Amino acid sequence: MMSYLVLMNLFLMVSWLKEVTEATLTKPSFPESTAPGDIIIGGLFPIHEVVEDINMNVYSISPPQRSNCSRLYARGLTQPLVMIHAVEVANRSPMLRNLNITLGYRIQDTCSDVTTALWAVQDFTRSSSACDVATNSSLDAKPTMAIIGTSSSEISIAVARELNLLLIPQISYASTAIILSDKSRFPAFMRTVPSDEYQTRAMVKLLKDRKWNWVGIITTDGDYGRSAMESFVAQAAQEGICVAFKQILPDSLADKQKLNTSINKTVNTIVNNPKVKVVVSFAKSSQMKDLFKGLYGKVFDRRVWVASDNWSTATNILEEVNLTDIGDVLGFTFKSGNVTSFKQFLKDLQFEDEEIMHSLLKEFLKDPNVGNITVAVQKLLENTNPEIVFSIQLAVTVVAKAVAELCGKRQCKNATDIYPWQFLEQMKNITIEMEGVNYKFSTSGEINLGYDVLLWQKNELKTVKIAEYDIITASFTYIHQNLSAFENVISKCSNSCQPGEIKKTAEGQHTCCYECISCSENYYSNNTDMVQCYSCKTDEWSDPRSSKCNPKTYEYFEWNSGLAIVLLTLAALGVLFLFLISAIFIYQRNSPVVKAAGGPLCHLILVSLLGSFVSVVFFVGEPCNMTCKVRQVVFGLSFTLCVSCILVKSLKILLAFQMNLELREHPTSLYKPYVIICVCTGVQVIICTVWLTLHSPYKDKVPNPKVILIKCNEGSDVAFGVMLAYIILLALVCFSFAYKGRKLPQKYNEAKFITFGMLIYLMACVIFIPVHVTTSGKYLPAVEMVVILISNYGILSCHFLPKCYIIIFKKEHNTRDAFLKNVYEYSCRSAENIRGLSETKPVYIISNSQLVAADNEPHVSAQKEKQTVT
Repeated sequence: MMSYLVLMNLFLMVSWLKEVTEATLTKPSFPESTAPGDIIIGGLFPIHEVVEDINMNVYSISPPQRSNCSRLYARGLTQPLVMIHAVEVANRSPMLRNLNITLGYRIQDTCSDVTTALWAVQDFTRSSSACDVATNSSLDAKPTMAIIGTSSSEISIAVARELNLLLIPQISYASTAIILSDKSRFPAFMRTVPSDEYQTRAMVKLLKDRKWNWVGIITTDGDYGRSAMESFVAQAAQEGICVAFKQILPDSLADKQKLNTSINKTVNTIVNNPKVKVVVSFAKSSQMKDLFKGLYGKVFDRRVWVASDNWSTATNILEEVNLTDIGDVLGFTFKSGNVTSFKQFLKDLQFEDEEIMHSLLKEFLKDPNVGNITVAVQKLLENTNPEIVFSIQLAVTVVAKAVAELCGKRQCKNATDIYPWQFLEQMKNITIEMEGVNYKFSTSGEINLGYDVLLWQKNELKTVKIAEYDIITASFTYIHQNLSAFENVISKCSNSCQPGEIKKTAEGQHTCCYECISCSENYYSNNTDMVQCYSCKTDEWSDPRSSKCNPKTYEYFEWNSGLAIVLLTLAALGVLFLFLISAIFIYQRNSPVVKAAGGPLCHLILVSLLGSFVSVVFFVGEPCNMTCKVRQVVFGLSFTLCVSCILVKSLKILLAFQMNLELREHPTSLYKPYVIICVCTGVQVIICTVWLTLHSPYKDKVPNPKVILIKCNEGSDVAFGVMLAYIILLALVCFSFAYKGRKLPQKYNEAKFITFGMLIYLMACVIFIPVHVTTSGKYLPAVEMVVILISNYGILSCHFLPKCYIIIFKKEHNTRDAFLKNVYEYSCRSAENIRGLSETKPVYIISNSQLVAADNEPHVSAQKEKQTVT
């Protein structure tokens, strides 16, 4: 029983293989258009759009059959006519006529279906096999030396794999899938159009130039559609363009329900993305027609549709929809040449030609929308794509040129004289000239024509070329101003961030969806849509949300400052007063008032005050290292000298009136004025020398938010503090000495004026120290100037102005008698105190640089006129 079943199965299998073989080897009944010739060229064109499904039982033993085709494709119908016309032109050309060689053709319909195309390829390859050529000498058995087609990348990929077996050259006029450039997988494939890599690059550049960075993609579920989408997405990402959505439509048009479902889904996606104003589509023209129908009445804002070469010239899809309701269409198409001769060929076409009529046009004339020959011709003209016409003509010309070059060297009449792979090698190096332009295949088997950008005209079913794209330079040449109409089209997920702002993208979002964050202070961004703020240099500044940095201005206590002018004026007046007082004191140098004020010491004080006033000048203007060193040292030494002289005067008063009894025995030994002055000033010289040697003051630049402060850095705050502290110490000693002698005779009371002068200085220091520590900026030198001027004017006012007042306005008090009288009155008031001390101890009167003894009795003192008393 088991043996019987095995034998039965083997019998059925053999029967099936026999039927399949017979069906395969018999001549197909499928319609084709042929023409005899010495060299046969195959043609594969999408004359129909859809194949009908054949219900086949997987257990059936009947052989496979070709599917029936439906839905005549008018644009596809013109393509084989182009090939027929191009072959006729080539046969009339001198390059073939001189060789007595003609081209023939065999054209078959792919029905826009891979399987149907492979059936046709089987016919071509069977006639090209060595066995068939050797055993069959009929015209129909001549080998197919090259194949023109197809338009679909998916079909071309399948066909190319079959043709690789015999290395039959395949020249496509519209297949642009990037994978076909791989010569290791498709060695026999060539094309007269550029790869999609260039088309997507041109699209991305157009979007970038228009600043459209939020786009959608519609493509087909096939090799062409997915390859184009992947290329576009990759190149768009490099240019910062984001894809909001991707909609993939079924590649086959046979399943209407599946297609409608995909169309409805795509419509909803577009409606739900109102910010996407630009949609890039690699879909088929019939699919776009259905999509536009679905969008009608649902989209009210303007959109721009960027069409690939797949449907860029198919304006007939708008027959039922108004373009103004859809938006604008910018189409990319291959560059074309002059197609006038082909259009004339269509007009002169004789439909009575039985062969052409039967194979290509019979079904077309049965279309209710055609009806007669005139309408048929008009329809064909309307569905003629100039770029497709030019590409097919280019492909036929390449074959003709290869035949001319190869057959010029050998015999080509017999079928065994030449083989397809020999044509393939010849075509790779072909250079042809058409309309004055030379064309040649690249190493990847492509002729890179470039692209034209077409704008669909509203209210008219036609296009106008507005730009050209050059593949070599990767640039556009705009030849029409209509692109200015797209200036108001904004396709962005987020509005552009202006200069002074940066983009901040939330985690998980597209990089094109962001919020704009202002740059902080001292940071800037100088372009739109920047991703980071740049830091200003140390000598620059910027406000928040700035687009540039401003140079910081240099700031210091300027000469033209109002406060500087006032202080310098006061210093100048002080110097003027010094000279006037000095002149008065020199002129009245022998008067009692001058002698009582200290005589030569007064001039020394005036000189020191002059140095102090002059030091004020060094606090104004742009500092330098020299002025920084000079100003503090000049003031410190000058004022130390001044206070030292005043200290000597205070000590003289103390010795004359307030010294204890033990020290009064040797007053002159304690009073060495110039020695004391030199010692006190010498200590300050040592302090300043050490300061300048170890850590001298220097010019410093302090960056502030908007300015650079140029100031003097004291080098060592300790040394600066020691210098000031030493002056304050001397002032305190003067103050304490003078305070004890404050009850001297009123008209000649030096101690009282010294007390007030030192008190003014000490008060100024008390104010200066905290202000100096807490104050910064360009007006800090003004604080020091104020303290110096207060101190100088305090000494001038307390030490010299009263004397000048007596000399000028109270001359009667500037006499010897008046002075002695004043001393006598003071002595009378102090007589009881003097008697209480000691009968034998002398009283000392202040003299010019010495102490002079006086008797205890007031009247005796008054009578000693020979003493030099001041």
